[in-house]
Amino acid sequence: MFGLRTLGMCYNKSTMCFLEKKHAHLENLLSKAKSVHLDHTSRILILSDLHMGNGGRLDEFRHNAELLKTILERYYLQEKYSLVLNGDIEELFKFPLKSIASTWSEFYELFMKFQQNGFFLKTYGNHDAALLDEKDYRLASSLVESITFHYGNETLLLFHGHQASVLLWETYSMLSRAVILFLRYIAKPIGIRNFSVAYNSRKRFAIEKSIYEFSNHAKIVSIIGHTHRPLFESLSKVDFLNYRIEDLCRTYTSSADELRREIGQKITALKHELDACYQKGKVIGLRSGLYNNLPIPSVFNSGCTIGKRAITALEIEGSTIRLVCWYNGKRRPTFIDDRDHKPMELGSTGFSRIVLNEDSLDYVFTRLHLLT
Repeated sequence: MFGLRTLGMCYNKSTMCFLEKKHAHLENLLSKAKSVHLDHTSRILILSDLHMGNGGRLDEFRHNAELLKTILERYYLQEKYSLVLNGDIEELFKFPLKSIASTWSEFYELFMKFQQNGFFLKTYGNHDAALLDEKDYRLASSLVESITFHYGNETLLLFHGHQASVLLWETYSMLSRAVILFLRYIAKPIGIRNFSVAYNSRKRFAIEKSIYEFSNHAKIVSIIGHTHRPLFESLSKVDFLNYRIEDLCRTYTSSADELRREIGQKITALKHELDACYQKGKVIGLRSGLYNNLPIPSVFNSGCTIGKRAITALEIEGSTIRLVCWYNGKRRPTFIDDRDHKPMELGSTGFSRIVLNEDSLDYVFTRLHLLT
C-alpha cells in the first residue's frame, strides 16, 4: 500500500511538473510578445498554415493560391486591413527556402504591401522555424514568435500553437535536420503527406486543450494555428440556435406585420435545425463547451489555407472578432454552417466570403472572466 501511495504521489508530482513546464513555454511567449494596441479603427486579418512549397504537385498551397492572392489584393488590402501570418507559412520540412521564395515571389511582395495599412507581422511555426537561421530571408524584419493584442485592459495572445507540445518543441532542434532530410529526399518523392499534428485528432485535441487551460488560468484569449482546425469557442451550435430562436421571438413581437412572416420562417427553420441536433445526440455532442460543459471563448484558431477549395481566417474589426471562410462560389464547402449569414460575392472573381461566427470582444472577455 505504501509503495502504491508513494508511486501515486510521484506520478502526481511529475504530472504537475510537466504541466508547469508545458505552460512555462506559453508564459514565456506572453511575456516577450510583440505588443500591438487595438482600438475602434483596428482591422486585422489573421491567416495561418499556408505551407508554401515549390509549386509542384506536392505543394499543398498551390490549390488555393489564386483564391488567397485574389482576396488579399481585391478585398483586404483595399479594405485597409493589417496582416498577420501565424506560422507554418513556408513548408521548410519538404522544400528549401530558395525554391519557395522563387516560386511565390509575388506573395512576398503582396504581404509587405500590408504595412501601408498599419502593419504586417509573421510568426513562425514548427514547419518554418528554420527561418531563424536564414540571414537573407525577405520577411525577416516582420518575423516574431508571438504577438499580444491589447484591447483596453484585456490581452489576446497570438502564437502558432506548436509551443504547447513540450516534447515536440524540446526535441525539434535535435531532430529537425534529420526530419527535413527525410521529408525532402524520402517522403516527398514518394508522395507522403506532411507529418503533422493536423492529421492526428487526438494530438490536435490535446494541444488545443493545453492552450485552453493556460488561457483560462491567465484570463487571456489565445489565437493559434497549427492544428488546421478553425475554432471559435464562444457558443456551441445548440447554444447558438437556442439563443437565436429566443432573440427572434423577442424581435417578432416588436416588428411590423410585413416582417413577421420572414421572422417566423427563420424561427421555423432554426427549430428544425435544433431538432436535428438533438436527434443526432452523441454524434455531435450536446454539451456546450468543447473541453468542458460551459463554452469559454478563450481559444480561437484561424484554421488554414490548404483546405479543400476553401480558406478560413480570423478578422478583428474594431471591437468584433469573427471567423470567416472564403471559397469558390460555385462549389460551396459542405462543412459551412452559416448561422443565418449570407455569402458575399467578391465582384466578378467567382469567390465568396461567408461569416461562420462572430462576437464582440467585450462579450468574449466578460464570459471568460465570469466562467473561469
